[in-house]
Amino acid sequence: MTAKPTPRPRPLARPRLYEQLVERLCEYIREAGLGPGDRLPSEREFAAALGVSRVSLGQALVALEVQGIIDVRHGDGAVVRFTPTEEQVLRVLRDRDNRRAEIIEARQALEVKLAELAARRRSKADIAEIDDAIAAMGAEVESGERGVTGDERFHLAITRAARSGLLARMMEEISPMILQTRVESLSQPERPAASLAGHRRIADAIRAGDPKEAAEAMREHLHMVSDVPSLPE
Repeated sequence: MTAKPTPRPRPLARPRLYEQLVERLCEYIREAGLGPGDRLPSEREFAAALGVSRVSLGQALVALEVQGIIDVRHGDGAVVRFTPTEEQVLRVLRDRDNRRAEIIEARQALEVKLAELAARRRSKADIAEIDDAIAAMGAEVESGERGVTGDERFHLAITRAARSGLLARMMEEISPMILQTRVESLSQPERPAASLAGHRRIADAIRAGDPKEAAEAMREHLHMVSDVPSLPE
């Protein structure tokens, strides 16, 4: 008789540092009895207590921010919005990590075409709305913010200028997922200023009525903002 091969048990997957930090933050919020409006310790203090870099901690804080668990306010630090459960947070986190590439692909498919159509169909009012969004983001970045609100306004203004009801509905469908990747991207060092420069190039092409340049500028912009470093193991 041929001997059956002896099965070898697979080793347990080691949780990534990123996930461990998210879990530890949730535990701290719960065990400290923090509720809406309460402030977390400073990033410097928290990172030192956990024995990790501020970069690693910052990525974990962004993960909580995109789920609406905390607000990160310029000058005020991280403020709790509601008390989460670790299981719920990690489940959403892992699902979002798996879908990030798909969200980026969807944006590239939709928004490049929207920029091209906007260059063909824009009105003076559309150009004014696009310029207002750029000015709003510029003011946010100048004050030390990431520019999330202005960024969202800019892309929405282009969607409206394209005058495509179907593409607009598709963008609305994925907008909550786009917001998550937007916060992650604009949390990278130097990214807000680079994103703002990309917006200006796109706006210039739309203003000039150049569909090819508008599409190419949007394609390059989305490639740049989708470059989010791999999360730490």
